[in-house]
Amino acid sequence: MWIERGRIAGFADGARALGRTLAKAGTTIVYGGTTKGLMRVVADAALASGGDVHGVIIESLHQRGQSHPGLTRHEIAPTLRRRKELMVELADAFIALPGGIGTIEELMEVWTMNQLSEIDKPVGLLNSAGFFTAFLGFIDHMVETKFLPAPHRHSISVDADPIALIDKLRRSARVDTPKWL
Repeated sequence: MWIERGRIAGFADGARALGRTLAKAGTTIVYGGTTKGLMRVVADAALASGGDVHGVIIESLHQRGQSHPGLTRHEIAPTLRRRKELMVELADAFIALPGGIGTIEELMEVWTMNQLSEIDKPVGLLNSAGFFTAFLGFIDHMVETKFLPAPHRHSISVDADPIALIDKLRRSARVDTPKWL
């Protein structure tokens, strides 16, 4: 698997640790249900540790054979929009792992939904190998330039250790600061 080689191996280690930690805590994992990326690593580690993993995949990826075959539960959504709606409904919290633009887009969507009071579900970043450090610097710049109230910056829990991150998510409190300064 490409994710196991080179400097990306540290990201896979964090993903495996997260999967094992969530399984041991009895937490069902909800993700996109594919055989690709770090979420597959999380799913495999959770399943190997006796955990439950619920995949919500879009029809086109399922038709291309990208559904993870070993999940506890599978769901097929007709569109990406519906897939994301289902995942938001099913999840009690959200954790973003290192990833690409889709990861950032989904992170920003649930963070914004919290900010607008559409949902009240904690959001966290597993900062494996410092992946999100530069991103957090950008968010700090948003605060410095007054495009984001400081309390919203701290409404995202961040840690490189899965146990510490899950604890932060459990202790997370709703931020009710007005959006505009």
